[in-house]
Amino acid sequence: MKISSEKIKKSAIKTWKNFKKIIPVILGVFLLISFLKTAIPKEFYSKLFSGIPFFDSIIGAVLGSISAGHPLTSYIIGGELLDHGISLIAVTAFLLTWVTVGIVQLPAESSILGTKFAIARNIVSFISAIIIAGLVILILPIL
Repeated sequence: MKISSEKIKKSAIKTWKNFKKIIPVILGVFLLISFLKTAIPKEFYSKLFSGIPFFDSIIGAVLGSISAGHPLTSYIIGGELLDHGISLIAVTAFLLTWVTVGIVQLPAESSILGTKFAIARNIVSFISAIIIAGLVILILPIL
């Protein structure tokens, strides 16, 4: 199967356009993280998270649920949280809910898909994030 140079050119242009759209988001996240690193002392994180895996996963899931974000930027924020000593289970729950649960988007989602469906989807995603975060912690040492 031969790929034409015209298709490659179109793909490259499309990729570049998408990349240009993502650059401001990534820069915004870097600026936000820099601000948070300066404004929020490291002791705040140790007070926020208990060190008990179950409670940390719930706290991480709640924070991720109310913080809507782009999946690409979630990895950067997750890495920063790990660097601040947040447990992997909390960061995993945070990342999963950051991408799958949308409290901020709930009104728009409700109007498009229906209130019952939107609420049910968010609840299932929230609970699933906590379960998956726990499974990651259990399975990771085996790998």
